[in-house]
Amino acid sequence: MYVIIVESGALNLSIASATNEMRALPGSAGVRLGGFMHPSHPLAACSAAFFLISATMPQLAQARELVGFSDPYSNGTVVVKTSERALYYVLGNGKAVRYPVGVGRAGKQWTGTAMISSKQLSPAWSPPEEVKRDKPSLPNVISGGSPSNPMGAAAMTLSGGGEYAIHGTNDPRSIGGFVSYGCIRMYNEDVLDLYNRVSWGTTVVVTR
Repeated sequence: MYVIIVESGALNLSIASATNEMRALPGSAGVRLGGFMHPSHPLAACSAAFFLISATMPQLAQARELVGFSDPYSNGTVVVKTSERALYYVLGNGKAVRYPVGVGRAGKQWTGTAMISSKQLSPAWSPPEEVKRDKPSLPNVISGGSPSNPMGAAAMTLSGGGEYAIHGTNDPRSIGGFVSYGCIRMYNEDVLDLYNRVSWGTTVVVTR
């Protein structure tokens, strides 16, 4: 499980930055979330602990593309298709931007509808209890921008308690796999692109 804290200084599943956006929204049905939000810190816990120690330089990989999209979602909706390991940002007129993503590993996947409740750049991260149990040697807080911080360049927390987020990565090799604790993981360049397209309240639909 993950806990998101947004308070200047650290992230317990948290996100923080001087240019952060944060707005609390009511939880939405279909998403099992838990945790708490605290204004102004780093966010999010949903990254497999196995990838915490990689990437000593910021990576600029991106693989987004414009594709045809006929699913019945309104413009501006974010649609995550878990089986495809793909995230779609719906543009309308039969088009969407498709991004490759890392998704939850076996036993950590979920489906449902949520909203973006906060946006954070370069969040600090504090491993949640579940990750700490798997990796007890992890520090309590990893600062934003650190090569060992799995949140990467940005994170967008999802409503329902802050357990899940869409965020960047410190291990681009993990993109396209079943790798996380339930969060949606993106290339850093791609998460920044999506960050600039969405706002608080944007609908996020996660399907099988």
